[in-house]
Amino acid sequence: MHIELVTETYPPDVNGVALTVQSLEQGLRGLGHAVGVVRPEREEDGPRPDPMLMLVEGAPIPRYPGLRFGLPAGRRLLARWQAQRTDAGYIATEGPLGWSALRACRQLGIPVATGFHTRFDDYVGRYGAGFLSPWVFAWLRRFHNRADATLVPTAELRDQLAQQGFRQVAHLARWGAAEGAPVLVHVGRIAPEKNLPLAVRAYRELQKQRPDARFVWVGDGPARAGLQAANPDFLFAGVLRGEDLARHFASADLFCFPSLSETFGNVTLEAMASGIATVAFDYGAAREHLRNGLHGAAVDFGDEAGFVKALVATATGDGLRHQGEAARLAVHHLHPDQVARDFALLLDGLGGRREQAA
Repeated sequence: MHIELVTETYPPDVNGVALTVQSLEQGLRGLGHAVGVVRPEREEDGPRPDPMLMLVEGAPIPRYPGLRFGLPAGRRLLARWQAQRTDAGYIATEGPLGWSALRACRQLGIPVATGFHTRFDDYVGRYGAGFLSPWVFAWLRRFHNRADATLVPTAELRDQLAQQGFRQVAHLARWGAAEGAPVLVHVGRIAPEKNLPLAVRAYRELQKQRPDARFVWVGDGPARAGLQAANPDFLFAGVLRGEDLARHFASADLFCFPSLSETFGNVTLEAMASGIATVAFDYGAAREHLRNGLHGAAVDFGDEAGFVKALVATATGDGLRHQGEAARLAVHHLHPDQVARDFALLLDGLGGRREQAA
């Protein structure tokens, strides 16, 4: 298929919409589709010979330095899609560019989906204009109901919007994964010492049973460029911290951690605390807290064949969600506040230990 993605934000912008659109673009291309992107131009943009990229004029977004919204580009979009017919369009944002793209798709009879990513009706209240919230919500509903489908990231939001007059609402999980598809995540430095070829091999084995699976990589490092070039279907989110990192953890189903070079491996505990099943080698943090078959899989150190087998079995098993919840409960006592308290108690007791030793 030839698919056109229309968005008013795109990396290097750092926000959920930008990363989602980039992930969709990479995933679609990895599946062999032709993908065009329409977005606002930036000052740093150089010559763009790529015919699949269309840059439009933009303007700064108030209170969001560095971000821009796209100005209407209806005539240019009509000319582009008349010259090279697209099979479908996806409009990620509801700004002026999005509205003009929606009108162009309808005029040309191009199937089009929109993405409901941002609660602008909630935002206006947070900026002191709550009286506008009903009007903004009606405006959003009018926009999305002109599309053939509105894609949302959770089943809960799908049901809420359907009850409030949104038509043709469809649940599409983050990163373009279909509902129920297993999503793997690797968080950490993307470097040779992390044993990443094993993660790739395990995922490819999983795909033989679940071709709809997705693999999301959070982090950066010297091996990223090669890994990304060799695996165009992988989704790379870059370095994330705080709430963004927490959302990526919580949106996945299974944490894949093939490293054999950790002193402890705090990221294993972070994954378990996020409520996702974990597959790791049985040492360090995994040895201390990960119980094989209960929280995922703890594989004998260095047993790469066992790792592949365990990951596939965990990802395709019926108890994946239950294992994630069990993992979260298993490390609940390791909350940072509790760890700090325990640490303070340990330090407080050092003086007594010294006296006993004397």
